[in-house]
Amino acid sequence: MSPEKLTYMANQIAGFFRNRPHEEAVAGVADHISKFWEPRMRAQLFDMLTQAGDRFDPLVLEAGPKIRPVK
Repeated sequence: MSPEKLTYMANQIAGFFRNRPHEEAVAGVADHISKFWEPRMRAQLFDMLTQAGDRFDPLVLEAGPKIRPVK
C-alpha cells in the first residue's frame, strides 16, 4: 500500500477516536488497527512510525506500541 494511503487511513482512525477520553482514544486506535489491518499493513505502519512518525496524528504515535505485533 502506498505510504500516503496508509498514513491517511491511520490518521482517519485517530480522528474518529479524537473526542473520547485520551486513554480510551489511544486504546481505540490500537485496537482498531490490531483487529482490522492485515499483518502486511501493520508491518508497514511499524516501519513508517520509526522512520517518519511526524506525518502521523499524535494518537497514532502513542498507540503504536500497543498495536498487535506482526509475527
